[in-house]
Amino acid sequence: MNRLRSLVGRYLPGLLASVVVAIAARSLASQYDAPVMLFALLLGMAMNFLSADGPCKPGIELAARGILRLGVALLGTRITLEQIAALGWEPVQLVVVSVVVTIVLSMLVARAMGFNVLFGLLSGGATAICGASAALALAAALPAHPGKERATLFTVIGVSTLSTAAMIVYPMIVRAAGLDPTQAGVFIGGTIHDVAQVVGAGYSLSHETGDTATVVKLIRVAMLLPVIVAATMITRSRGGHDSGQRPPLLPWFAVAFLGLAVLGSLGGIAPPVQKFGSNLSTWCLVTAIGALGMKIQLRELTTVGIKPVLLMLGQTVFLAAWVLGLLWLGA
Repeated sequence: MNRLRSLVGRYLPGLLASVVVAIAARSLASQYDAPVMLFALLLGMAMNFLSADGPCKPGIELAARGILRLGVALLGTRITLEQIAALGWEPVQLVVVSVVVTIVLSMLVARAMGFNVLFGLLSGGATAICGASAALALAAALPAHPGKERATLFTVIGVSTLSTAAMIVYPMIVRAAGLDPTQAGVFIGGTIHDVAQVVGAGYSLSHETGDTATVVKLIRVAMLLPVIVAATMITRSRGGHDSGQRPPLLPWFAVAFLGLAVLGSLGGIAPPVQKFGSNLSTWCLVTAIGALGMKIQLRELTTVGIKPVLLMLGQTVFLAAWVLGLLWLGA
């Protein structure tokens, strides 16, 4: 009982702050008929001071990671295997080619800019696959080298910042390019770094776009497995590896998402339960977006030079242009 009280006292303030942001965002979005995810992000950024060391920090961290992953997992209640099959093989091929090309090009450019080629693999993998999660997973698999921790920290900060910017900018690109809902979902899911921002950008356009973007994003997440294997092979070839515990090759929320999608496709989830899961998923994601907004610390990027910033910005722009070009060619 004492342990439970301790955990509640530790996480409750930050969780309540995140939930308050979610409630306010839902209210404003309903009143002004605007994207709820964008309101949650902006309101969260306005409450940035709460993420500093203090009583709210642990709960905000939990909301930004645990609640986010729960929300993504519950999205499986609204997506069926029929929807995945309806996408066809083209999005799968697009994702595989995009991930490989982005990582290889990132490694070549990193070496040309004077960086360790492993920084190109780390930042390119984070950009091409699933943002901060991929960065941490790859860092655990790569061999130890000078500046590895700093490179990992910068990559996490960089992809989080760029992903947040993409969540706002990419829906504008979708409208300007005249993409249909499916194409928009493939573009959003195939380019934005982190799952939360993919969900935010996708569902800000439409439910169909959001569903497609989520499926495409989880295909990218699945690419973490072969990239981790490649990183492990590099580690072994260099005769060194980290001693810490490695993260799982596939995040649990991706597995849970697939499991719920399969169960729903087979009729194993009653319609009221599906509706409840879908609504709970939305609340979880809005809460997580608010928490992510509270965590943004742009001043931390001022401690690094301009070259790493240019590399990661170039990776992000290249991936967006590459996927958009493939969509136009396939149209």
